[in-house]
Amino acid sequence: MSALVSVSLGRKVRIFLEAIKFEHTIFALPFALLSLLYASEGVPQARVVGWILAAMVAARTAAMAFNRIADRAIDAQNPRTRTRALPAGLLTVRQMATAMTIAIAVFLYAAWQLNWVCFALAPVALAIILGYSYSKRFTPLSHYWLGLSLGIAPSAVWIAVRGALETPPMWLTAGVTLWVAGFDILYSLQDEAFDRAHGLRSLPQTLGAARAIAVSRLSHALCIGAFLMGGVALGAGVWYYVGVAFAAAMLAYEQSLVKPNDLSRLDVAFFTLNGYVSIGLFVFALLDRVF
Repeated sequence: MSALVSVSLGRKVRIFLEAIKFEHTIFALPFALLSLLYASEGVPQARVVGWILAAMVAARTAAMAFNRIADRAIDAQNPRTRTRALPAGLLTVRQMATAMTIAIAVFLYAAWQLNWVCFALAPVALAIILGYSYSKRFTPLSHYWLGLSLGIAPSAVWIAVRGALETPPMWLTAGVTLWVAGFDILYSLQDEAFDRAHGLRSLPQTLGAARAIAVSRLSHALCIGAFLMGGVALGAGVWYYVGVAFAAAMLAYEQSLVKPNDLSRLDVAFFTLNGYVSIGLFVFALLDRVF
């Protein structure tokens, strides 16, 4: 009996991790670690690194679980999302809400372990990352809300290390916000008709595919500018700027893959290339700090 329970629990955990796209943590985590590299004087304390990672993973888990709960009725109507865990009946709302509550508790405890400023600002961070789930109901700028939800990570890490927010991580926050918004606009192209039919807001639904892609390209150009300004504010060396150039090349290639009448390579643009952007810039920043 216990073996059956163990198998069932393990399956539920796997379904939950798939439901919240746990592997997409890779999009925000490298930028948090990049901020950690420059905020720390020398080698970061293991304790601080551990609580930062706990806070990051818990915050994203809570946000994704809340999003799945808030969007479950919409997901059930969309052919692209109706197989997700909640509309498909693979998990219950109670199970998702329980996981979300645990994640919020872990996030708050991790913030408290870091410093009092982190703990005081933790509710603000939760309001941003949870509030995103409803933004598509009233603003086509929801892409930028999502971007900010990930973009606050570098600034949050800076506060965790130094106990105060300063200018350098704010450039990184701006860069990540614009980067995420740019690729989310592209990803939302596949739901343009659905959003229009169901009264949901997005830039493709509001502007049309061609103009939305133009806004996405502008956002990515501005994000590279923000990363360059971040390097200046951080006092970064040449390796950091090589990383920014690498990110710019990846984003230029990503944009070349998506056209208003051809979304066939959208998965490559969204998943693969954006993973290269975040990991690549972090690796070059690490080289910059080492050398």
